[in-house]
Amino acid sequence: MWNGLIGLGCATVMATQAMAVDFSGWTEQRFSLFSSNDFTQTGESLGVRSDGAVSLLWTRVTTGDRNATRASWRWTVREGVPPTRLDRKGGDDRNLALYFVFLPQGQVAQFSDSGIRRLLDADAARVLVYVWGGDHARGAMLGSPYLGARGSTIVLRGAETGSFGEQVDLAEDYQRAFGAASGQALVGLAVSADSDDTDSVIDAAIADLSLR
Repeated sequence: MWNGLIGLGCATVMATQAMAVDFSGWTEQRFSLFSSNDFTQTGESLGVRSDGAVSLLWTRVTTGDRNATRASWRWTVREGVPPTRLDRKGGDDRNLALYFVFLPQGQVAQFSDSGIRRLLDADAARVLVYVWGGDHARGAMLGSPYLGARGSTIVLRGAETGSFGEQVDLAEDYQRAFGAASGQALVGLAVSADSDDTDSVIDAAIADLSLR
């Protein structure tokens, strides 16, 4: 399905000493018994194929990365969904979404054994979701129709195909999204692909995800 990312588009990958996140061993979370994406986990890369389906692959963040304030990665979409409105529940398919889940430092231990659904539902959780897809301008920050005040969707790429490198300032985006400096621990990462509403096919990948 995926033989590696080609090129970095117009973005410059952030120079960093951080090691790439290992995608091996991430856990799939289904939202429907009969709907699941096909994830190929190979160390520093993750292949995704979605055929009229939706699901999410996630992992907890290691202790050493909980204070991360920046992230970078490369991703590609060979085939994707049509443009959708990402600020509306239902019909909001997207090619790829990368989640960064935060909790107050004092609540990290309380949720140490929790699955992704409990993390996302926690009242104190805050979630930045970087998206490739939708019918919105690059850089648009949208309220999440599923997470409410706990989440913010940030559009990095519209509904297109190609291959690009991204770098984001988690601390700055957190402050823009939630009106305050983070002061929270990064506790979870997740990747989703969503093609069920438009009954489309997604052929995509993400690689070299680094935190610092």
